[in-house]
Amino acid sequence: PGTHPLSLAHAMKFSAAASSSRRKCRKAQFAAPSSERRKLMSASLAKQMRQKYNVRAVPIRKDDEVTIVRGTHKKTTGKVTAVYRKKFIIHIERVSKDKLNGQTVNLPIHPSNVVITKLKLDKDRKALLERRAKSQTRKAAKHDEAADAAAPRQDPN
Repeated sequence: PGTHPLSLAHAMKFSAAASSSRRKCRKAQFAAPSSERRKLMSASLAKQMRQKYNVRAVPIRKDDEVTIVRGTHKKTTGKVTAVYRKKFIIHIERVSKDKLNGQTVNLPIHPSNVVITKLKLDKDRKALLERRAKSQTRKAAKHDEAADAAAPRQDPN
């Protein structure tokens, strides 16, 4: 991708406010404050929960139940025991390693490698799910209207 105005790098950019520079994106991620890291550390919901709540992903938190879907611990299920925003990792119960001196150490798992199977719901989380579901249904309705407008009308005769 060069500096030519019609090069692919410029054609793929959707928002003028956001940078597509690898350097700037990485700096933004690693310099992000804890409040932004919460959102960056989101995990997708299991299929049946996705249909139930009409939400694709939520920020992960302690006491959520998850299943690991990537890596050497694939298909392991457990409860989230800790969320380290500073390190972008979570700890899951029973996902640990025994050291030579007999000590057990929790293994770090990135939230993108897990699927949430059960949420710990409190009033804030319920409000978040309702708000997100409402916006999803609004988007779906808007999409349906656009599809209806674009569809050619057939004459009933």
